[in-house]
Amino acid sequence: MDKIKLEILGLSSSQSQSGSFALVLGESEGNRRLPIIIGMFEAQAIAIEIEKIVPNRPMTHDLFKSFAHSFNYSVKEIIISDLKEGVFFAKIVCDNGLEEIEIDSRPSDAIAIGIRFDAPIFTYEKIMSEAGIVLTDEAQEGDISELKKPKKETAKSSSQQPMDKLKDMSMDKLNELLDKTINAEDYEMAAKIRDEINRRN
Repeated sequence: MDKIKLEILGLSSSQSQSGSFALVLGESEGNRRLPIIIGMFEAQAIAIEIEKIVPNRPMTHDLFKSFAHSFNYSVKEIIISDLKEGVFFAKIVCDNGLEEIEIDSRPSDAIAIGIRFDAPIFTYEKIMSEAGIVLTDEAQEGDISELKKPKKETAKSSSQQPMDKLKDMSMDKLNELLDKTINAEDYEMAAKIRDEINRRN
């Protein structure tokens, strides 16, 4: 199965779930985005490593790195391996020069660990086809940068659209709203709309 390489494009705070963040991954060679909702702790762990901030004491993911190095293991790659009922699954591929081991993980933990080893992130076409969001030319012009938070207008528009109303919308309305949220760089809301559209297909 061919793998698609992904890059971390940004983290934005969730407007509908307090304490949650949208981690936005993008194709290295393409215009699709893969938003994944993650918790505050994992978002902090990813942000700290991206910004190269050294905490006073090792965080959990730093501890994993030290533990792996102690046994001569390195992380070869991270794979967003599956999507079931709206939940993403991941694998951490480890190597010690003699054998390769795959460890099941949540994508947020896998990515937080992977970036500490400079490991590439991959997924499969099946997952990108099902959960990826295609950027329009207009949206690409306002592409997000690392750790950029959503604009205030975006937060306002998300809060005005209660999640329970999505299931009452027509497919045309959902697709129209999906385009608007992508253009506004509200990837967390776009992911929820995408999930509602997928549930109906």
